[in-house]
Amino acid sequence: MLECQLWLSIIIIYIFTKTYIMLILRLIIKIIINKTIDIETGVPNEVVNMVFDNNYSPAQAWREYLKLSQVEVANKIGISQSAYSQYEKSQKLRKATRIKIAEALQIKPELLDF
Repeated sequence: MLECQLWLSIIIIYIFTKTYIMLILRLIIKIIINKTIDIETGVPNEVVNMVFDNNYSPAQAWREYLKLSQVEVANKIGISQSAYSQYEKSQKLRKATRIKIAEALQIKPELLDF
């Protein structure tokens, strides 16, 4: 009986370990193949490229990446489109403004500060 329990325990540990390893490997392969996320910042490469290649502000890059218009984001914040446009032109946003924009874009505020 004890030997049977030992073998059962070994089998259960093997199954859980194999499943856990497979999940980790799938995640690693997905990241490597898709190359969708900058590992250091957690920001999609498309957003990083828009900021550095096109000289977009992080707010504009995220908005375009999420396929939102300035009007849509401005409405979520409760300001005019022209006021929001001024935020996007700014390379450095105040903390309170960054938080409002991040909430409208449904991202973390620190993702607008790079």
